[in-house]
Amino acid sequence: MRHGDKINNLGRTAAHRRALLANLSIALIEHKRITTTLAKAKALRRHLEPLITKAKDNSTHSRRVVFSYLQNKAAVSELFGTVAEKVGDRPGGYLRIIRLGFRRGDGAETAMIELVDFNETYNPNAGKVRQAKKTRRGGKKVAVAAEPVAPVVEEVAAVVEEPVTEVAEEVVAAPVEETVAAVEETVETVAEETVAAAEETAAEVAEEATEEAPAPAAEEEEKKDEEQA
Repeated sequence: MRHGDKINNLGRTAAHRRALLANLSIALIEHKRITTTLAKAKALRRHLEPLITKAKDNSTHSRRVVFSYLQNKAAVSELFGTVAEKVGDRPGGYLRIIRLGFRRGDGAETAMIELVDFNETYNPNAGKVRQAKKTRRGGKKVAVAAEPVAPVVEEVAAVVEEPVTEVAEEVVAAPVEETVAAVEETVETVAEETVAAAEETAAEVAEEATEEAPAPAAEEEEKKDEEQA
């Protein structure tokens, strides 16, 4: 009984199973899509995805490890070249399994297994080569300018400041001039009204004075007439 045994032996010995998975892996790397039984497709996904992850690190050690599983130089070159460029930014899940139904001969359930990044129907970014991210331990070096930057900054500030000050003076001066003109007009109007009112008052006082002045003279004449009589 195979209780707790998670490995599907596929009805083969260990050597036969390794050879089968290696041949399926080579075919999938070469054609990017193959059709097989569902059980073999699931076993192939568990076998090949770790090798694709290894292919992201293009080093001699990684190539030797992958070659020990595949035993095919052309497949190793394709895996570390074209395939690694496409799956460089993907954190996993490089393969997709699609069930196709049952086979007519023996009734086995079949499936298609493919590389996700090479399917132009399901993947809109298929056909585009992804650039691997380049990093440096030292970080970016900032270039130091040979000439001092302060004079250039001062010239730019002076050029920018002139039009700004002119616009500010125009904006501030326009309402001030209008206010001064309005105040002058108000002062002139008030002065004219005050002078006119003063002249009218003086004329009224003069008229009253002239009307009251002949009264004492008439009284004196009457007194003189009475004395003569």
